[in-house]
Amino acid sequence: MGANNSREDLELSDSDAESESQDQETEEEEEEYYEDAKSPSSSGHKGSKTPSSLDEVEEKLKALKLKYPSHDASPKNAVKLYLYVGANTPKSKWIVSDKLTSYSFIKTSQIDTSDDENEEEEENSWWVLKVGSKVRVIVDAQMQLKSFGDQKRVDFVSSGVWAMKFFSEEDYKDFVGKYQDCLFENTYGFESNDDNKVKVYGKDFIGWAKPEVADDSMWEDADDGLLKSPNSATPVRASQDLREEFEEAANGGAIQSLALGALDNSFLVGDSGIQVVKNFSHGIHGKGVYVNFDKGRQSLVHSAPRKALLMRAETNMLLMSPVTDGKPHTRGLHHLDIETGKIVTEWKFEKDGTDITMRDITNDNKGAQMDPSGSTFLGLDDNRLCRWDMRDKHGMVQNLSDASTPVLNWTQGHQFSRGTNFQCFATTGDGSIVVGSLDGKIRLYSSSSMRQAKTAFPGLGSPITHVDVTFDGRWILGTTDTYLILICTVFADKDGKTKTGFAGRMGNRIAAPRLLKLTPLDSHRAGVNNKFHGAQFSWVTEDGKQERHLVATVGKFSVIWNFQQVKDGSHECYRNQVGLKSCYCYKIVLKDDSIVDSRFMHEKFAVSESPEAPLVVATPLKVSSFSISSRR
Repeated sequence: MGANNSREDLELSDSDAESESQDQETEEEEEEYYEDAKSPSSSGHKGSKTPSSLDEVEEKLKALKLKYPSHDASPKNAVKLYLYVGANTPKSKWIVSDKLTSYSFIKTSQIDTSDDENEEEEENSWWVLKVGSKVRVIVDAQMQLKSFGDQKRVDFVSSGVWAMKFFSEEDYKDFVGKYQDCLFENTYGFESNDDNKVKVYGKDFIGWAKPEVADDSMWEDADDGLLKSPNSATPVRASQDLREEFEEAANGGAIQSLALGALDNSFLVGDSGIQVVKNFSHGIHGKGVYVNFDKGRQSLVHSAPRKALLMRAETNMLLMSPVTDGKPHTRGLHHLDIETGKIVTEWKFEKDGTDITMRDITNDNKGAQMDPSGSTFLGLDDNRLCRWDMRDKHGMVQNLSDASTPVLNWTQGHQFSRGTNFQCFATTGDGSIVVGSLDGKIRLYSSSSMRQAKTAFPGLGSPITHVDVTFDGRWILGTTDTYLILICTVFADKDGKTKTGFAGRMGNRIAAPRLLKLTPLDSHRAGVNNKFHGAQFSWVTEDGKQERHLVATVGKFSVIWNFQQVKDGSHECYRNQVGLKSCYCYKIVLKDDSIVDSRFMHEKFAVSESPEAPLVVATPLKVSSFSISSRR
């Protein structure tokens, strides 16, 4: 585990010295040939040979130029190309791959071919970046391109990690501008111009299209609106580090998901049962209690539960399994009584007498799982958003012993006629709902209505695979495969009152989002499964308290950002950046296996020496707890 990559600096001194030495050698040899041609007496020198004519001198000079290319006649779009070698070994370093080459942006429908002599713009074609003969990559978010304005340099991923260094600031800015135009067109299918940006983002979101003109004051206003309590801000300390407290092997099959409790226990949901673990201020410890799934219920054991939802003061759990492998939708749930270790029933999703499916479920609000009388929860499908009730239509608890397959009661919601392509959702402390979609849009619904979104944020081109929201509803964290998007929902209404986008339409004073990314080096190190998943805030359930950290999983990495640092507009990550501000300052927990989930425990488990509750990291066979502490 550790902080963000420390090997980003190009080792320019050795490479430049080598280049200068070779240039000097070229000049000395050229001077020698000129002297030989000019001086007849030079024929007497040992080992020298006087050319017989000026033609011979010219031929020798041409040969030298082929061996040592001149840096004076630079090609168009000239760059110096570096390659990172050694991967995770102690000998990893940057090497010069090409001292002088050039780049070009090519529009082609042949992404994987190197023959670009007759490239033509065709329907369904893409912009590709080509650098000399060594790099050819489609321009998209998977490049993980990171710019260094002060170094006139960009890094990116393309079957390895590359860096291009430009010979002037003008060349650097020209490349960044072309790259952004190509990225926009590849993402949205429109040429990058002002009219098309308004078409994609909408006139109220011009700050998303042109971050340089965005009103960043909303980020500061969101903090100013918080109650001024001593615990509302995250200390930013250079000495912060992660300290592992506990690691334990899981019992009874591979871990599929975590269900963290805010009370006494948390739960590891596996292939064939649930392991109960005890919550402590320094992490979670096993109690040796294991609840086996009832093998007689074949519909449950056919597919391992993908999600577990705690309810009724964390004494009950709803288990959600996909209908078939590879598809997230399900036609019902299994209801587990944790205290008895028995599956009480199988609930069925039904509306107007017709079976329907759900893609995801979540609690009514951030603290609902601690309510001992809770009987409702929210459901989401591709084009549905609703509330389910385990009581009958008259408000009575259903007699489960008399019902072969009890039907959940649809109490509130809406079926959308057009393809909203909902993917994920989450709730605030007051029950407002945020929904992420396949097209990248993020919609905000008030706690009282699921029919029409109060605010709809445009997509940035990548599907939202997971979404979370702070307890107060002021911040939203969306997960995509290649980056996280952090959105501020705060705005001032026409009367000057501060509200969130859940309570009203935000108008045109909408702040540009911030992106959270891995450096190209870390993205490459994360391996073939280097997709973000499950990003969320640390866990608070009390008004006036602010979440302190953000955590996401990427392959074998758990990646942690300091929330206050990300919000700080003067943070060093944002200097010299072009486009949406991207934060690369994070800490990494590295495990030996791919990580299933990474979550912070409830704030009540924070200890006095630590500004944060422990982080729990689960791999298929182990679960670990970490404290964020000032001690090394």
